[in-house]
Amino acid sequence: MNKCTEFAVFQVAKQNVSKVIEISQAIFSEMNKEAKVITFSNVLVKTDNPEEVCWHLEWVSADAAKLTTAKWPSFPSTKAFQSMVVKDLYYGHFVSAIKA
Repeated sequence: MNKCTEFAVFQVAKQNVSKVIEISQAIFSEMNKEAKVITFSNVLVKTDNPEEVCWHLEWVSADAAKLTTAKWPSFPSTKAFQSMVVKDLYYGHFVSAIKA
């Protein structure tokens, strides 16, 4: 099974950054509710633009990432999160290009 890394970058209003971080953590828990598919999560804020928030997630596999993110609309915190996002800037899944 190939582990998978996700990066997602969102533009949010400055006054909503703390709430977006809080809701992000709730979403990660919701994604892991049925089975632990996210092994690591972090929410980052861009150093020169605090209105850009980045998710860094480590998934157990690319398949788990694909299946779980397909359920995005069904997670309880999704609507609240999306209501605070001004713009989706970037979203992608990656696997290691270097074989150990």
